[in-house]
Amino acid sequence: MTGSKKAGQAAIGIIGGSGLYDIEGLERVREVRVRTPFGAPSDAIRVGVLGGIRVAFLSRHGRGHRLSPSSINYRANIYALKSLGVTQVISVSAVGSMKESIRPGDVVLPDQFIDLTKRRVSTFFDEGIVAHVGFGEPVCSSVADVLEQAGRSVGARLQRGGTYVCMEGPQFSTKAESRLYRQWGVDVIGMTNMPEAKLAREAELCYATVALATDYDCWHDTEEAVTVEAILATLHKNVALAKQLLKAAVPKLAPDRTCVCHEALRTAIVTAPDCISATAKRRLNVLIAPSVRTRKGKR
Repeated sequence: MTGSKKAGQAAIGIIGGSGLYDIEGLERVREVRVRTPFGAPSDAIRVGVLGGIRVAFLSRHGRGHRLSPSSINYRANIYALKSLGVTQVISVSAVGSMKESIRPGDVVLPDQFIDLTKRRVSTFFDEGIVAHVGFGEPVCSSVADVLEQAGRSVGARLQRGGTYVCMEGPQFSTKAESRLYRQWGVDVIGMTNMPEAKLAREAELCYATVALATDYDCWHDTEEAVTVEAILATLHKNVALAKQLLKAAVPKLAPDRTCVCHEALRTAIVTAPDCISATAKRRLNVLIAPSVRTRKGKR
């Protein structure tokens, strides 16, 4: 399909990270393969109903974990979810803990990001249309409120707020890097939430992260350095908890958004309308329709 909203609308998008390749309890499921101007998403999107709410689930790494963090087509993933009618996105991600107080198995709901990625395209607006969206508050607090309530209701040891530093990967940090991030006051480290969160804001989607701590990176003097084996052992427990959290959260997400996420582009586009080509308008139609919105003046 080409990404028409008529083919399987979904209000809530869930992006599953390492270990989370499906959603339990999803009913009336159909798989949708969306073509986007940016190429193919990570996998077919599973559209169904969870707790009476239309949900679109996308495995970030592809089923079978085929894509490394740097190989993920983040633009296609966000564009595909937007084209299916998604308005709110829950991103589930495995992370390393950068603080003693965040133990493996804990859940963190970050409210800030530091982007240290190097090779990823982080905007939709790079060919023919220029836009500068506000990103001072990168997480939708309304969605995070619901996730916090859901997490506590299922017994998660949970931290609300904190900074997620996103590194390029796929290698883990050196000890020098890990210690530096701790000096910055970072709470968790991961490889996938950037540029995902930036693109979600450009697409006017509400976005929040459920960060599942699996290890202490390599800074901890009394814990073994992070390994895939250690991560996988904790992931199985984390994923089971995440599925409970999602099942509790999705029905509580309000369909009518009162946050500012849904109007991020209202004053962000700076390109004059008569300078935007028909090709550029078609390419970004899902994002800028029904008409190109422009802002007066430039920064």
